[in-house]
Amino acid sequence: MEDTKNEVIEAEIVNETEQEKISEKQMKYYEKLRDKILSFTNKKAGKDVGKFAEYVLALPDFFILLCRLAIDKRVNTSQKILSGGIIAYVISPIDIIPDFIPVIGYVDDIVLVVFGLNIILNDLDKQVLLDNWSGQQDVLELLQKVTAAAENFLDKNILKRIKKWVGKLDRKQK
Repeated sequence: MEDTKNEVIEAEIVNETEQEKISEKQMKYYEKLRDKILSFTNKKAGKDVGKFAEYVLALPDFFILLCRLAIDKRVNTSQKILSGGIIAYVISPIDIIPDFIPVIGYVDDIVLVVFGLNIILNDLDKQVLLDNWSGQQDVLELLQKVTAAAENFLDKNILKRIKKWVGKLDRKQK
């Protein structure tokens, strides 16, 4: 009986070690893929688009943040509704800029997410945001950079439409 327990424990340790190796390999793959995307966009589309590509690559981190905020008990109902609306926009096939356009197609998503998070942050303890963030960059700094880049880079009509959409969500939650 004791031998069986030891075998099970050893098998679990081996399994955890194998999972760690797979996870490491996936992270390295992600980093290589990320570097290739950034290199490609800088060469082919210029530095402005390349900079936005860097921000677009943070979209999965922001998406997870919104999902976590939507279920965090410290977040009030209206902020959860706003988070849910932003999540719905990101996963919706209908966008201001169609997603099938490489890199540029996700710019509206990242900008809308950032504008929405800025609204949520107005009434949320920053620590709650930090507790739910799993990205590698400083989330507050990244929010500021994306906002500034959007104001400088995006067509004013597109920016106006994004702000209008976020404004509708914000009014609905109140």
